[in-house]
Amino acid sequence: MDMNLHLSQQNLAATLFKATWPMVFGVLSIMSFQLVDSAFIGQLGVIPLALQGFTMPLQMVIIGVQVGFGIAATVLIAKLLGAQQPLVAKQMAGLVVSLGCAVIGIVCLLLYLCRFPLLSALGATDAVHPLVSSYWAWWGLSAWLGALQYFLYSVCRANGNTMLPGIMMVVTSVLNIALDPLFIFVLDWGINGAAIATCVSFLCGILIVAYRLQHSHWLSLRRSELQIGRALKQVGHIFFPAVMSQLMPSLSAILATKLLASFGAAAVAAWGLGSRVEFFAIVVVLALTMSLPPMISHALGAGKLERIAQLVRVALLFVLGWQLFIGILSWLAADGLAHLMSAEEQVSHILRQHLLLVPFSLGALGCCMILVSVSNALGKSYVALLISLVRLFVLFLPCIWLGAQLGGIQGIFVGAFAGNLLAGTFAYLTYRKTMASLATA
Repeated sequence: MDMNLHLSQQNLAATLFKATWPMVFGVLSIMSFQLVDSAFIGQLGVIPLALQGFTMPLQMVIIGVQVGFGIAATVLIAKLLGAQQPLVAKQMAGLVVSLGCAVIGIVCLLLYLCRFPLLSALGATDAVHPLVSSYWAWWGLSAWLGALQYFLYSVCRANGNTMLPGIMMVVTSVLNIALDPLFIFVLDWGINGAAIATCVSFLCGILIVAYRLQHSHWLSLRRSELQIGRALKQVGHIFFPAVMSQLMPSLSAILATKLLASFGAAAVAAWGLGSRVEFFAIVVVLALTMSLPPMISHALGAGKLERIAQLVRVALLFVLGWQLFIGILSWLAADGLAHLMSAEEQVSHILRQHLLLVPFSLGALGCCMILVSVSNALGKSYVALLISLVRLFVLFLPCIWLGAQLGGIQGIFVGAFAGNLLAGTFAYLTYRKTMASLATA
C-alpha cells in the first residue's frame, strides 16, 4: 500500500488496523515456530537442548543489533518518503541493509571464533563442546540470514507494505516447521538440522522479498544522491540507543529472576510461565510497534504533527481497551490456565496469583512500548532510551523489590502491576513533552 494513500485516509483506526493485522499473524507464527523448534530439539536429549539454551542469550545480542538497524531503516526511509525524496530513500535503504549485514556478519564470526570461552563463561560443561563447532557454524549463518530478511522486511514496512512481511513471516515459519523433522530425524542431522532448516526457510523468504523490492524500486545500492557521512551519522543516532533499549529487558529479566529465586524454584518457574503468557497477551502491541512507526515517520517528514497525534491517540486507546479485554479473559481463565501450564500444585498456585492481577496492567505496559516506538519514529531515540531505562530500572524493578519486602510473592505481583502502571504514565507524560517541543521547534 502506498504510504501517501495511508496518510490520506480519514479513518485512521481502519488504516492502522490494515497495517497491523498482518504483523499480528507474523509475530504469532514466529513465536509458534520457535516453540516447535525447541520441542523437536528437546527430543534429541539433554545435551542438544542445553546447547540451544546456552545459545539463546547470544542470539538475543544479535537480535538487539538487528532490531537497532531495522528501526534506523524504517524511521529514516519513511521520513525521507514523507519529505518527497524517494530516490534518497531507496539509497538510504541500500546503505542501512548493507551496513547491517556487514555488522551482523562480524558479530556472528566473532561469536563463532570465541565459542569455547563464551560457553565456559555461561557455565556450560565440556559435554556440549563436541556439538558446538558444527552447530554454531550453521546457527551463525541462520542468524545472518534472519537479520538480512528482517532488514528487507523493515524496508517494506517503511514503504507502507506490512502485508508482504506478515505473509512471509507465516510462510517461512511454516516451512521451517515442515523441514525440522526431515532434517533433524529423517536425514539424521540432529541439532544441526534445526539450524539448516532455518537457513533454508530464511533464504526462501529473502529471495521472494528481494524480488519484490527490486520490482518496486524500494532499494538501491547506489550512493549518488546520498551524503554518506551525514547518513551514517543519522543511522548511528538511532541505532545505538535503540540497541541499548533492546538489550536492557534481558538484564532486567536476569535481575527479576534473581529476586524470584529467593522464594524458591516454584516461584521462578511460575514467573517464567507468567512471562510467556504475557508475551502472547501483548502480541497485538508487538505488531503495533512494527506497523505504527513508519506511519509516524512519514507524517513527520511531511510536517503533519496533528496526524501524528491522531495516530498515537487511536493506537493508545485501542491498546488500553484491548488489553483490558485480555485482562478480563485472563482473570476468568486463571484457574484452568494455571493448571494447564503446570501440573505442580505449588507452581500453578503462584501462577494463578499472577494471572489474576498482572494482566490488568498490560494496557499501561503496552502504551509504554508503543510510545517507545513512537519516540524512535520521531527521531528522538534518546527519549525512547530514557523511557526504557526509567520503566525497567527506576519503576518496575524497584516496585517488585519493594513488593517482595512487604508482601512476599503476592507483593511481587502487586509491584509488577504498579510498576507497569507508573511506566505507562511516565511514557505518556514524556511523549506529550516531546510533541510540545516538536510543535515549537
